[in-house]
Amino acid sequence: MSAVGVDCVVESPLWEAVPGVEALVARACSAAVAHGKVRVAPKTEIAVLLADDAHVRGVNKEWRGLDKPTNVLSFPAVPPERLATSPLLGDLILAFETCAREAADDGKMLPDHLTHLVVHGVLHLLGYDHLDDAEADAMEALEVMVLAELGVPDPYRETELDSGHTG
Repeated sequence: MSAVGVDCVVESPLWEAVPGVEALVARACSAAVAHGKVRVAPKTEIAVLLADDAHVRGVNKEWRGLDKPTNVLSFPAVPPERLATSPLLGDLILAFETCAREAADDGKMLPDHLTHLVVHGVLHLLGYDHLDDAEADAMEALEVMVLAELGVPDPYRETELDSGHTG
């Protein structure tokens, strides 16, 4: 297993609501790389920017043509076939307000939701995607496995809240 370096920059003070956020991000990145079944260069680096909705909205508009914030954006440094030799895996940017709102809407703890989004983003950096059902199923199964190792409940499991069951 290759070690992964994580450069986490907390740009928005809103992220102070998550105690130990930088350690949480580093742990999630390392677990995703360790279980991603993709060979990466020794000591590869991931940059993670913890921003707010306004920043992510601007980046999303510039790079994806979507004038709205999103929870996580992934920017791979190299194509998957070059990961074994690249010192850089890529960049992640996360938007606090969107992440916090999603967690609240889904009845999830914000640190658990953040962990899931970081794992999801790192898997994108490793070349995983969810453009069709087979890819989505494989990526989801890997996310669930990594999150279980990190002590985070399955984010895809339907709960009573999700199903509309009230008692």
